[in-house]
Amino acid sequence: MLKLIIFGPPSAGKGTQAQRLSERYGIPQIATGDLLRDAVAKQTPLGAKIKSYLDSGRLGPDDLIVQLISDRVSKPDCAGGYILDGFPRTMGQARELDKMAEVDIVLNIVVDMERLVERAIGRRTCGQCAAVYHVSFNPPKAPGVCDKCGSGLIQRDDDKEDTVRNRLRIYMEQTAPLLEHFRMNDNLVDIDGSKGIDGVFDQMVEAIERVRA
Repeated sequence: MLKLIIFGPPSAGKGTQAQRLSERYGIPQIATGDLLRDAVAKQTPLGAKIKSYLDSGRLGPDDLIVQLISDRVSKPDCAGGYILDGFPRTMGQARELDKMAEVDIVLNIVVDMERLVERAIGRRTCGQCAAVYHVSFNPPKAPGVCDKCGSGLIQRDDDKEDTVRNRLRIYMEQTAPLLEHFRMNDNLVDIDGSKGIDGVFDQMVEAIERVRA
């Protein structure tokens, strides 16, 4: 059983690393953003409610987010553990998570904020399989085409510059204080996000293996 959180500001590379860790350890990546976007795409009543939050870069209401995560981690594929990507983002969510599960490790990606803006506005996502690329740092083999499934790549609305800067401001105001909460739980490990995709991944695996030893 392995339960972990990948923490850090928007565009720090959480999704990319969560996918790789999911493959290595055979546990699902649970990305809050993907759950929310799926609800929007299916045009459910819930999706209509949260679309305005996503488009503006605001955080969704705690009760809504907690319910989404709680429903997801109760599914059979989470029996051996899971990776939380983008949750919790507020103290209210963190307190609910403490009641819900005992997390083994929190991997906190530390990155310069201006580099994050550059990362985000260059990010492209496959609309079919959700694979993530970057026009400069991790480009697809063919421009605008997913390597994995051949579908077209898109720039999400929440990766546009104005929205990215707003998300970073909200992160600093509301989410960064969670670091102290994690430190008090004595399961936080800082990861140097400047080391590139492979370097960040290697740091994460090393930290996880120390916990599992």
